[in-house]
Amino acid sequence: MALLFSDQQSVEALTGTKAALGPPLKWAGGKRWLVPILRLALQDIWQPDSTRLVEPFVGGMAVALGLQPRIALLNDLNPHLINFYTWLQKGLTIDIPLENNAQYYYVCRQRFNDLILRGQATSLEAAKLFYFMNRTGYNGLCRFNNNDQFNVPFGRYKTINYVKDFSSYVPVLKNFQFTAMDFAALPIHTNDVVYADPPYDVEFTKYSANDFKWQDQVRLAEWLSSHSGPVLASNQATERIVDLYRSLRFSIHFLDAPRRISCDGDRKPAKEILAYRNLG
Repeated sequence: MALLFSDQQSVEALTGTKAALGPPLKWAGGKRWLVPILRLALQDIWQPDSTRLVEPFVGGMAVALGLQPRIALLNDLNPHLINFYTWLQKGLTIDIPLENNAQYYYVCRQRFNDLILRGQATSLEAAKLFYFMNRTGYNGLCRFNNNDQFNVPFGRYKTINYVKDFSSYVPVLKNFQFTAMDFAALPIHTNDVVYADPPYDVEFTKYSANDFKWQDQVRLAEWLSSHSGPVLASNQATERIVDLYRSLRFSIHFLDAPRRISCDGDRKPAKEILAYRNLG
């Protein structure tokens, strides 16, 4: 089995292929660090020119950019994130002012929320504002209240390296499909490689107006177990998550995940699982 290894650093040294393009956004729980491990796990079956990658929770897109499939179906619960990726795919250029200034940030946040209220959340302007708030807001968080209003405060960074021209992403994303729907509605093919990185089994799961509750964790695990092709899933290594995936005959590998975003300053590694089935 491809995942029979014990030293995570040696895995990175062995498979440390870097993506040509990094994630365009800051993202809590981003999986760039996991890409070498996924490459190793999939080494016997992964064909980047023909294997379709499906991510029900694409988040910061680190996995898709790292594995570099030619075709992918990338979905997320957050329609504003998917709107940004849709415009990114078209060749996004940021021509609004990008100022690391609190007063300006809150003006932009209000404008973004106004666009949502006016039914213009899929506009090009909304995508530009989403990028600016992601880079400028607190810890790169993406958080919405019950009224689907973005409520992340100003980030207070000393310096920010903004990007204005995203044209380099166009050829990479050419054959990617972006959707914003419930994972169970995704059109999955028999031989798709599915990687799921859902909101974790922790207290805070409200990254969009709709929360991701325990019954959704169960529903997801059961949906993944019904796929006849390769499946991998990340989650917090809580006792009930481990029991859930083991009960559905997933193999479990425990990992120390880096914490790059933490509200309380705790950056110690967090215990996570990588659950997997049908890897050959």
